[in-house]
Amino acid sequence: MTEIGARLWVVPGGHIPFPGNGPEPAFTSFDQLCVLNATDTRADVELSLYYEDTEPVGPYAITVDARRVRHVRLNDLIDPEAVRLDRPYGCLLRSPVPVVVQFLRQDTRLPGVVALAATMAYPA
Repeated sequence: MTEIGARLWVVPGGHIPFPGNGPEPAFTSFDQLCVLNATDTRADVELSLYYEDTEPVGPYAITVDARRVRHVRLNDLIDPEAVRLDRPYGCLLRSPVPVVVQFLRQDTRLPGVVALAATMAYPA
């Protein structure tokens, strides 16, 4: 198969909405990265987060096996530190093999409303 994707991806518009309304975990607001690795090699991905008023945080380690997809909620990342809620951030995702990255947000701040937004990350 022809390799698809890129080794560097950018998501400039991160922001995990907080607080949510409704029962958890279904109504927890989140940002999520969907990473597709269509290669025959495992992707040991590194993610770095950039905030408005502090130094970048990372790398966060994410493994995506060969010929697999992985969905990672950024809310679940805690090492080297928990991702900050309700704060704008951008992120860089670096992979040793080409991958494809999609960004998804679920916003449950309004009672009775679940807003979803998805977009492709920017391949650099």
